[in-house]
Amino acid sequence: MRNLLAAAILCFSFANFTNAQSLEPSVGIKGGLNFSNLYTDDVDDNNMLTSFNAGLYLNLPISTAASIQPEFNFSRKGSELVYDNAFATGTTRLKLNYLEMPVLLKLNVTPNFNIHFGPYAAYLIDGKATNETNNGSFNFEENISNDDLNKWDYGLSGGIGFDFASTSLGIRYNYGLQTIGKEKTFNGSTYTFPDSKNSSLSLYVGFKL
Repeated sequence: MRNLLAAAILCFSFANFTNAQSLEPSVGIKGGLNFSNLYTDDVDDNNMLTSFNAGLYLNLPISTAASIQPEFNFSRKGSELVYDNAFATGTTRLKLNYLEMPVLLKLNVTPNFNIHFGPYAAYLIDGKATNETNNGSFNFEENISNDDLNKWDYGLSGGIGFDFASTSLGIRYNYGLQTIGKEKTFNGSTYTFPDSKNSSLSLYVGFKL
């Protein structure tokens, strides 16, 4: 009986300690992999570019069950196309580098498991197109003029995460709502090129500072 009472007191004390800690703001770093694509009407997993993300986060608890988490990340997005035709075989890639700022509502389903969602805005730093052929005959790397692309991207983010004492793991999906190309006029006709939007799935690991 005394052992049971001691265990109960220990668990209660630990729970109080955990709750007290969870109500304190925290700062951390995070980074991981991006699996990104560009879409027009429907998102699919074709032409997926594997790249990376890295940044900082600030977690601001509202209660033990919820918090607000703004982030400031570098995120590479874009797409990749593998082609094989009568003229050449190779891979062409569009790489778009963004400073991305999501503001997420984080809901703690359990002490170690959360769901999070919210809007994001992103600023385009630069873009680059590359091509690599298997025989090396048509390899190039070319910067894309930022005048041809929208500087700002925005959309919706959502994901799940696992939190531990000083580390976190998670998966998140970003759904862009802004076309990456600007609207242009040619011979009296208006068009948008590229008429596509960002889509990316991110895997990340975070470390509390």
